Amino acid sequence: MSSEVNAFDDSETQMAHEDLEDDVVQEVLTMGTDLRQYSRQIEKELKEVENKSIQDYIKESQNIASLHNQIDACDNILEKMESMLLSFKTDLGSISSEILYLQRKSVAMSQQLSNRQVIRGPLSQFIEDMTVSEALIMGIMDCPVTEKEFLTQLQTLNHKINFVKEQSFKEAKSCQDVKEILEKLKIKAMSKIRTYLLEQIYKFRKPMTNYQVPQNNMLKYKFFFEFVLANERNVAEEICGEYVDTMSKIYYSYFKSYSSRLTKLQFEEAATKDDLMGVEDTAGRGIFHKTPLKHRGTVFSIGTRGDVLNSQLEAPIIVPHTASKTRYHYEALFRSEQYALVDNACREYLFLSEFFKVRGTQAMDIFDQVMGKTLHLLLKNLQSFVDDCYDTIALFLCLHLVMRYQLTCHKRAVPALDKYWDNLTSVIWPRFEYAFQLNIQSIKDCDPWKLNKDIGPHYITRRYAEFSAAMVGVGEGFPCEGAAQLLAELREAVQCFLLRMAAVFVQRTQQLVFLINNYDLVLGVLMERTRDNSKEAESFREKLNARSSEYVEEVLSPHFGGIIQLVKETEALSDKGQVEYFKQHEGTALALVEAFTQCWKNELSSINSEVLRSFPSLVLGGALLQRTLTQFVQYYHRLHKILPANARARLTNIHHIMVEIKKYRTNY
Repeated sequence: MSSEVNAFDDSETQMAHEDLEDDVVQEVLTMGTDLRQYSRQIEKELKEVENKSIQDYIKESQNIASLHNQIDACDNILEKMESMLLSFKTDLGSISSEILYLQRKSVAMSQQLSNRQVIRGPLSQFIEDMTVSEALIMGIMDCPVTEKEFLTQLQTLNHKINFVKEQSFKEAKSCQDVKEILEKLKIKAMSKIRTYLLEQIYKFRKPMTNYQVPQNNMLKYKFFFEFVLANERNVAEEICGEYVDTMSKIYYSYFKSYSSRLTKLQFEEAATKDDLMGVEDTAGRGIFHKTPLKHRGTVFSIGTRGDVLNSQLEAPIIVPHTASKTRYHYEALFRSEQYALVDNACREYLFLSEFFKVRGTQAMDIFDQVMGKTLHLLLKNLQSFVDDCYDTIALFLCLHLVMRYQLTCHKRAVPALDKYWDNLTSVIWPRFEYAFQLNIQSIKDCDPWKLNKDIGPHYITRRYAEFSAAMVGVGEGFPCEGAAQLLAELREAVQCFLLRMAAVFVQRTQQLVFLINNYDLVLGVLMERTRDNSKEAESFREKLNARSSEYVEEVLSPHFGGIIQLVKETEALSDKGQVEYFKQHEGTALALVEAFTQCWKNELSSINSEVLRSFPSLVLGGALLQRTLTQFVQYYHRLHKILPANARARLTNIHHIMVEIKKYRTNY
């Protein structure tokens, strides 16, 4: 409370201070005027001013009255404006309500429109799907099945049948209105389609018909069968059965005739059990024995027969009546027959899958019904040939044809012939293995002492070289483990035979010449016909190198044996540190050097004649001669190192020897 009083006193003091600062108050205080007189004077002035103001008001009374009237008028106008604004406000309130009402109504109408638009499409589609038009009736009833209009209307009819069937499950009452007419249209369409498809199938039965034409016509209208299958399974089974029965007979008849006519084109001469690798051409035969092959080499040599796996693999088939004067090996006829089968079977499988709408097991079953008899016929024909076949190359080529054609079928996405190819293999392979083993056994049974003694290549070696080159060359692209094992057995049998045959010769040099000639022949044929890395080539290359090294030593020994023995013994003693022994026999070394100096030219000439005379192949003889001379030069260098200075001076200059050796250099 005391703080409030103090504050009030302070404000009073401040106001008094401000009054004192007023100019009038300052003037009064300065002049010392009496305040009461001054107050009366002021009141008088105020009275005068008031009277003047009254006079002014009296003078302006009319204007004030007029102003008053105007103000009243303005009040009235403002009052009316107020009432108008209040009325307008009321109207605005009602308009806002109407706007809200219209807005709600607009939303409702928009929803109704959206709902109608949503249902309009399905409803329109439903009506369209349910309605059977005049065009549909005319198209099914009057249009030929081959016209595009019939196919179009058939697709429409199929759609309507499926649609009505679907709506029937939903108990749509409108289905009853169209079910009867759709049923009649379906029966009519079914009748026309059945007639057309059976006509196309019957066209296959006409002689000399190219059945691909009616097949292509049927594929153009493959929807016909799809329609029948979906709506009348009995009719579909009838059409399918008629087609299967017809095509089965056609294929069987065609391949039976074709195989029979191909058989007449085969060479009349065929390999027999006596045409084996180890059987000599001049072997004695009974009086009733079949005439031997004119060209036994064709049994073991492949020649151009391997073309059936390359350029001729997918070549046009043999036409019997145009090739009646030409003769073929069996594998060429087999290729033509199997390629005809591949072409027809692949096309048939794809047709069946596309037209009859089958896949997987169903497709395989219907294919077997169409092609089963034909495949059995071809398998039976092959069996009849194989049972009496001794042509190993023909069997091997047929095996590889089977493998290649099976791969061709897989590339064409046709697995239907896989079982057939397996059956062919199971027929060919046992006979191939049997014939192969006969050839191996014939080599093992050969008695070298009863054969001609010739250091040149043996006839068994020639046959083996051609035969193994054929087997290896054919199998390079498609390796066969069983064939590789048989080849290994044959190679071992031939190598053992060559060793037994070499033992017939008394001299070791002759034995080596015989082995080298035979090894070189085999290796040369293999290198020419096959790759370098085959097991056969590697085996014979190793044996040829080993026997060639031994032959070089054998050839040098009679002419320079003393020198060679001296070099080997001295080097062996030197390695053991027994140099004194050599010094004791220095005289012997000098005698050898003296003898060598006098006769080395003649010895080289003798070696040249002996080597070239021993080998029919000039290339082989030249290579061995160069190898022999090279080995001689190496021994001469080694001799030069071990001799003392006095003996070394007596040696012929190495340059003289090299000049002489160059005379024997071959140009082949």
